[in-house]
Amino acid sequence: MRNMMNEKLNKLILVPVLAVLFVMIGYQYICPAGSNSCHFGTAEKLRGMRPPATLYPTPDDLYQELEDDSPPKFLSKFNFTERDLMRDVEFNIRGEDVIVFLHIQKTGGTTFGRHLVRNIRLEQPCDCKPGQKKCTCHRPGKEESWLFSRFSTGWSCGLHADWTELTNCVPVIMDKKAAQRNRRNYYYITMLRDPVSRYLSEWKHVQRGATWKTSLHMCDGRSPTQDELPNCYNGDDWSGVPLADFMDCPSNLANNRQVRMLADLSLVGCYNLSSMNESERSHILLTSAMANLKNMAFYGLTEFQRKTQYLFERTFRLRFISAFTQINSTRASNVDISDGVRRRIEELNFLDVQLYEYAKDLFLQRFQFTRQREHQESRLKRREERRWLREQRAKWPPRGGDGDAPAAGGGDPPEAAATTEDYTSQVARW
Repeated sequence: MRNMMNEKLNKLILVPVLAVLFVMIGYQYICPAGSNSCHFGTAEKLRGMRPPATLYPTPDDLYQELEDDSPPKFLSKFNFTERDLMRDVEFNIRGEDVIVFLHIQKTGGTTFGRHLVRNIRLEQPCDCKPGQKKCTCHRPGKEESWLFSRFSTGWSCGLHADWTELTNCVPVIMDKKAAQRNRRNYYYITMLRDPVSRYLSEWKHVQRGATWKTSLHMCDGRSPTQDELPNCYNGDDWSGVPLADFMDCPSNLANNRQVRMLADLSLVGCYNLSSMNESERSHILLTSAMANLKNMAFYGLTEFQRKTQYLFERTFRLRFISAFTQINSTRASNVDISDGVRRRIEELNFLDVQLYEYAKDLFLQRFQFTRQREHQESRLKRREERRWLREQRAKWPPRGGDGDAPAAGGGDPPEAAATTEDYTSQVARW
């Protein structure tokens, strides 16, 4: 009789042990070490409250390609402060805040502009009707736009308006459209691109008939005169222009376009080249463009689409529905040029080359800084959750040794349930 009782007791003990081992082995496959995709709901159910959580609970596998497109050996050449690298803004889409997109030609701005109006997960998404170029991007419950861009408000400040034009024009336009004047926060954003690729892309675009001749180029209250900004071509457009002719025009705005678009042109007498010597003018333009770029709420790089998406989402606390796509095959990439022609393009765009080197350095430092800070927050969160769970488990002592009666002073804890969050079900293809 005693042997039979011992056998039954051993079976009673063995079954729970095997069950626990089975669960632990299964968990290692479902939630490997270092994974952030599995969260136990035990502690949450114990007291009906959530343990501490980070601001961005998105699992790392959604950004598994973030590090893949980094330069193999990125060495910073510029020293930036933590204030320069930290780019969290308190963007209030329900309030008076406005995102202003400065669209520089041939930097991937059209694609990014479409992401802004069609690919952001919003309480009140932009209304984009088929066949219409512009979308209606109103704040929740208000007849007012939170986005100033080509695809939301149109070219309200002129075709491809630059920093000088936008900073003077946007507040006036927004006040006209609003029922009353309000104090707004304007968050300027833009996209930059490798200068040689951007220059070749603009040349191919001009070859197909693009002119942008309706651009206003407003500065200090007026547009440039014909003498200040002469045309590079006769007739309606410059279609079919050879690359050599494109490079030979001294007034071609494709030269150093990114610096000109981002600098305060009032500092150099706008388009009046006789106001100062070329060396002084170049130094002021580059310094101004760097300062304005650094102080913008956000900028992205065409060559780093996933990182651009990542930093935008962390800066504005807005989420895109689908991931950005890196397109490496472009018209510019298919242009075969000699080393001599490349050097000539770099000489014509020597200010853009310096600006892009600065912008790329700052962009990658911001990415690394943001990722490191997010990893630290994730580690602190896991540490806090473990501490929190220990405190809760201490309030529910284990069952008594006989397997039937609860231990003194405690009862059975509520049933623990392991849940795995499935983020892929929330992603819609755009």
